[in-house]
This record gives sequence, C-alpha cells and structure tokens, in this order.
Amino acid sequence: MPTGKDIRHALLTGLWFMFLTFPLLVIKVDPAEQSVTWRWANLVWVGGVSAAVALACRLLAAYRAARVERLRRLPDQTAPQPKLPLLFRPERLLPLGTLAMLFFLAFPLVFSTYQVNIMTTALMYVILGLGLNIVVGFAGLLDLGYVAFYAVGAYTYGLLHLHFNLGFWIALPIGGLLGALFGILLGFPVLRLRGDYLAIVTLGFGEIIRLVLENWGAFSQGPSGIADIPRPGLFGLDMTLDQSLVYQYYLTVAMALATVFVVNRLRHSRIGRAWFALREDEIACQAMGIDKTAIKLTAFALGAAWAGMAGVLFAAKTTFINPASFTFLESAIILCIVVLGGMGSIAGVVLAALILMLLPEYLRALAEYRMLVFGAVLVVMMIVRPRGLMSPPRQTYSPSR
Repeated sequence: MPTGKDIRHALLTGLWFMFLTFPLLVIKVDPAEQSVTWRWANLVWVGGVSAAVALACRLLAAYRAARVERLRRLPDQTAPQPKLPLLFRPERLLPLGTLAMLFFLAFPLVFSTYQVNIMTTALMYVILGLGLNIVVGFAGLLDLGYVAFYAVGAYTYGLLHLHFNLGFWIALPIGGLLGALFGILLGFPVLRLRGDYLAIVTLGFGEIIRLVLENWGAFSQGPSGIADIPRPGLFGLDMTLDQSLVYQYYLTVAMALATVFVVNRLRHSRIGRAWFALREDEIACQAMGIDKTAIKLTAFALGAAWAGMAGVLFAAKTTFINPASFTFLESAIILCIVVLGGMGSIAGVVLAALILMLLPEYLRALAEYRMLVFGAVLVVMMIVRPRGLMSPPRQTYSPSR
C-alpha cells in the first residue's frame, strides 16, 4: 500500500511536470488571428499521468527492495545460478531469429516505399549502435565523437566518386579501412585517459572533423556538400527509384546481419574477454598481463570501421552529404542507443536502435506532442530498466568444489 510519503512524492512529481510542460501544452498562440488559447485540460492530464507513473515507480521500487530483504533473511544456502532472460536462452534464439528474418525479408512486400526508407535508416543506426557498443559496451571507453568516423566513411564515398568516379562497392571497404585508421589515430592520444577526460577528448575530435569538413572547401566542398552520389548498383542493371530503394534496403539488412554476426563472434573471442576485463577494472586487466594499449586501439579501430561502412551506406542512400549531417547530436543518439539497449548487449542495441529511430516517425500522428511522448517513453524506460532494455547477465566465476 502506498504511504503518505509516496503520495506526496507523486503529487510533487505531477506538479513539476505540469510546470515543465505549461508553455508547450497549455498556451497555443495563433499569429494569424492574434489570439491565445488556454488548454487547461492538457495540464490536468499531464499532472495526473505523471503522478500515477511516479507512484507506480515508487511502489515497484519498494516491492523490489522488500523482495531483496526477504532473500537476505533466508537461511544460508548455496545461491542458485541466475537465470538468463527469456530472449537470451539458447532455445529461444533460433525461432526468434527466424521470425525476425522473415519479417525483414517480407517488409518491402507488405509496406510502402516510405516505410522501407525509414526502416533502412533504422538499420543503419543498428550498425552504428553495434559499432559503438564495441567501444563503450565491451571495452568501457566513453566515446562522444563517434560521428566523426561516420563522416569519414560518407566523405570517402563522396570524394572518391567526385574525383575518381569510383563506385559504391569499391568505396565500401575503403570507407571501413579509413574509419579504422582514424580510430587508431584517435586511440593513440587517449591511451592514458579515462572517464570524463576521455569523453571530452573524443568530443573534441568529432568537432575537429566536422569543422575541417565545413571550412576546407577545396577538399570537401565546404557547407555546400557533395551531391549526385550514385546509389549502389547491381551488375549494371537499370533500376527505378523504388527498385533502388528496395535493393538498398536488402543490402542494409545484409550489412546489419554481418555486423551482428561479427560483433557476436568478437564478444565471445579472446579479445572480447580482454575488452570486458578492461571495462571492469583497467588496473587488474593490466596486472593480468593483457596489453592495454593493443586492446584499446583494437576497440577503437573495429568500432570505427563499422561507422565508416555505415557512412558509405548513408552517402549512397541520401545521394547528398554535407557537414550538417554529422553533428554532436548524432553521436548522442548513437550513445543513447547503446545505453538504452544495455551496454554490452547485442540484441538490446538492435532493439533500442529500432525503437529510437522508428518511434518518432510513427508518433507523427500526435503532431506537436510526438517528441514530448517520445521523451516521456525514454524517461520511463530508464526508470523501469536502468541497466537497459536487455542488459546481459553479469558473468561470475565460481570455483568448482
């Protein structure tokens, strides 16, 4: 049962949200008629829903605390091994993967070209999220300039086509290699940094790349950008715009599947275990004989390689690029994907990327309220699932008796 303190907290939360949303939801100005409409009913709804959600969250937290306390009072016995979440169980992976594969294969046959275009963008962010998950989720290195490698890949394709008339399939591996090279160049100066200092340096690196692209007009065409970038070809066949979009959709699906496969193999490899050891305790990792320099550079290089290839896909999809597409906001969105999905979780990052990219588009029916609803959904999810949507279970070691 809720206590008086819980109810007071919920009411204060409701009042606080009413204060925050007052200018947006209550006041509506019509410049044409020079009139102001006061929508007080919206304020009541926001206050009531916010108070109810806050009360539910407090009750849930109290229930969890009471459950933990009951477990502590149990007689001393061998602790059972924690069960894997439903989606992590091996017997569930094959049917769920098959259903997901059938859904993505049939998507262009069921939905319109507009929906296919949106899904292609979401899948590109799946690739970006999985690449950043290597750096942040596996190795524990906070990178706020990840969009720089995305820009390197996009401009690699744009400049190679502009100056040498090279196609997509040649630019794709070159974009990945240049992204890895820039990842190593970023990794060397920050080998001794960690935490906030590492975040600040990577943020500065991302801004340096953007400002160079924006101001070095002789090299990158400056703010005007590069236009008329060709879409991927298929053995020289002539395709209509719709056919080209569908073809690029399937190409992005294949790229996302390859990313999931490679990142999953890396996670369970020797270097993946070294990344997790580095994330948990850098000093203990070094004391165990792991080459900290090589591990960090490998994480930066591999994460940046996927961003470079995603940048090539982005340039081919939009056929136009300029520095305005690679701002800090893009890095923040990709980082939100990793944090919301669960740091170190592959399935969680995929799910979070689809949610963060598709939800704003499908909330367009709510018009001016869609971003408010989107933000509220994110806040609720971080309160209910603070470790992410599908955070992987913490691996423990128990010596055999």
